[in-house]
Amino acid sequence: MILDYLQVFLVGGIICTIGQVFINTTKMTSARILVGFLLLGVVLETIGVFKYVKEFGMAGATVPITGFGSNLAKGAIKGALENGILGAITGGIEAVAGGIAVVIFISFIVGLISSSKTK
Repeated sequence: MILDYLQVFLVGGIICTIGQVFINTTKMTSARILVGFLLLGVVLETIGVFKYVKEFGMAGATVPITGFGSNLAKGAIKGALENGILGAITGGIEAVAGGIAVVIFISFIVGLISSSKTK
């Protein structure tokens, strides 16, 4: 059990460390780095490597945006196999719809609770 926690921490920490290195050493914005991680999840899922990363790192691999990219690719592949090119588009959206809905709902609640401040 302790080993599981260490594996999750290791994989999640490596992902965060890579992001921090990009922030510190390049002029890339945080948004571009985030998109890069999303695309990394898509690529790793497409070539079949993400399942091994997920087996080892569990939530450390699936909770960051790389897991979202993996689910997006998995849904797109499934949709493409079932319904062709249109299925590739709708399958990806269907696969991540729950996550998107939760983000919108939580953002709404935080918007109601907090007040904005100008810089």
